[in-house]
Amino acid sequence: MDTLTTPGRAARLLATVAAGVLLLAGTFWGVDDDFPFGPFRMYSTAPGPDSPAPDTRVEGVDTTGAVVPLTERSTGIRRAEIEGQMQAYEQDPSRLSRVAEAYAARNPNAPALVEVRIVIRYEGVKDSRPTRTHTDETVASWRP
Repeated sequence: MDTLTTPGRAARLLATVAAGVLLLAGTFWGVDDDFPFGPFRMYSTAPGPDSPAPDTRVEGVDTTGAVVPLTERSTGIRRAEIEGQMQAYEQDPSRLSRVAEAYAARNPNAPALVEVRIVIRYEGVKDSRPTRTHTDETVASWRP
């Protein structure tokens, strides 16, 4: 068949109009969870040219005193999951016990963790260029 039927064209037109309406509504009233019909703000905004760039990490301290990076590989928990619930961790740091449990389950032979913390490193930026300076801020910390 070389041409679309009238009902086929109508269906495509209706689908196109519906997608357009959803995109337009999402642009004005949507939130990140509405993606792809809502704005994905993490890619549509940026800090100022002299604003520090935040980099969140989760780390633990084991019984030997070593600082252990708690990554997706070592815990099964993605950093985005932590960042998405940052306010909840700040309000109730005991939630970090679940990160310690996940680490222990994946690393049964590793020394136990005596502390788990969320640290934000603010990389210095001047005129949109890195300054090679940074400051760290611990925003949540849990000890068993």
